[in-house]
Amino acid sequence: MLPQAYELPAALFLLLGGAVSCFAGYRLFKLVLAIYGFILGAGLASSAMGASNTIGMVIAALVGGVVGALILVFAYFVGIALVGAGLGALVVHVGWGYVRVGDPPAVAVIVMAVLGAIGAMLLQRYVIVVATSFGGAWTMILGGLAAVGDRVAAKAPHNESVWILYPTTASSARWVPIAWIALGLLGTAVQLGVTGRKKRT
Repeated sequence: MLPQAYELPAALFLLLGGAVSCFAGYRLFKLVLAIYGFILGAGLASSAMGASNTIGMVIAALVGGVVGALILVFAYFVGIALVGAGLGALVVHVGWGYVRVGDPPAVAVIVMAVLGAIGAMLLQRYVIVVATSFGGAWTMILGGLAAVGDRVAAKAPHNESVWILYPTTASSARWVPIAWIALGLLGTAVQLGVTGRKKRT
């Protein structure tokens, strides 16, 4: 969570980071890990602060973001497994939200996360391309909706001065999963055909 005044800059960061991940995730995988580590670390650390503590939220977000980025960059193989696990969990959340209301069963999320992690380790190149394409596409949609003021993607239910990011619920609009799939497939095609053709050294 961040002060409301930081909503637009954070949304633009999500949009830009998502675009990098979607269209050049394999080539710039360490940068992508740093971006998502920063987002995760900032979200977790800032959530520990009180909603009225603006300076504390910002400092916690920055420190947590840097720590999260360093952890994922230096834990490269763990990062690959986490990307696969994250993609598996995201697929369950999006699919479940498309057919039913509410959160998916915890068992389904855990199973898909484990399968995603195993798949990521076995088929690293292709899983990295697909995971960064679809993860980046989702982040772009999330950032875009937050930037234009979508109140489901970025809610402030308890305090109007606080912006809270909900990464698994971008919007209740039925077009969101379709746009996510289309953008993810486009990112996959771009990476396989252009930006991700050469193997990492």
